[in-house]
Amino acid sequence: MSNGLYLGGVQLPFISSLRVYLPREAYTLSEFAYVEGLRTPEQNGISVDAGELADSLDRVSRTLPNPLPTPDGDRVRVLTMGAGEPTLYAPNQVVARSIASASELLSGNMKQLASLILPQEQWTRQLEHASQASHLELPIQTRNSTWGIPFSWFILVYANDRMEVVEANGRVLTVRIQVPLATALGRVERTLGMLAAMAPELDLFEELQDLGHWLASFNDAGVVELDYGPVAHRVHPDDSPADVHMGLECLADGDLTGAAAAYRRLANRWMPVRQLARAN
Repeated sequence: MSNGLYLGGVQLPFISSLRVYLPREAYTLSEFAYVEGLRTPEQNGISVDAGELADSLDRVSRTLPNPLPTPDGDRVRVLTMGAGEPTLYAPNQVVARSIASASELLSGNMKQLASLILPQEQWTRQLEHASQASHLELPIQTRNSTWGIPFSWFILVYANDRMEVVEANGRVLTVRIQVPLATALGRVERTLGMLAAMAPELDLFEELQDLGHWLASFNDAGVVELDYGPVAHRVHPDDSPADVHMGLECLADGDLTGAAAAYRRLANRWMPVRQLARAN
């Protein structure tokens, strides 16, 4: 931390986010009262980032083992696309997302690892306690990725979309790209149509289907934001969206050499980042 700003990612995993901001009318009266109640007058995007980091560090330093956050960690980001445009909201829903992640961990291949963190009975007790938080029924508006950004996310954005570059002390803290949800969904649907005809066996096809189902569940007036997080300092300016779209265009045209070249550029850019997850 420096003057309230998180300047790192040096000793911590790089976390990138995909968020959906929604207008007031997307919520019921009680839901909106809850979301608006998370907002503080002086907050901004960086202060929310710093607050989330402080909450995370507090959880890992607890004397009693409990990896799940409390409702005190719930925060909300707000976004206005331009003058006269409505305010849009993206609650971080840290409790709801943690419950979903813990449930997946306890039912998957990592179940034995989870038991090393907490005994099963403590997991059950902590999940029951966390489940008493308010408005857990709200659809999850944020997805996270650690040590890199899924290539499917780059299909949602183009280089000329609205972009915010946040810098401090000569360091890029994050890059945020925002695009109307309807536009992002259109890009997903066009790509899915092309992949269904040309390469339905690609992992990207299944990832995009899941991404499309998630985005389609939200209000059309929403906005999608790709937030690079601290990994932006290593890759900005980033040509990944252009390389993904170029690779897909080459694939559609039958230009396998061009598609392979685009993939090679992506791999060369992101492989060193992903290898940091295994570095000492």
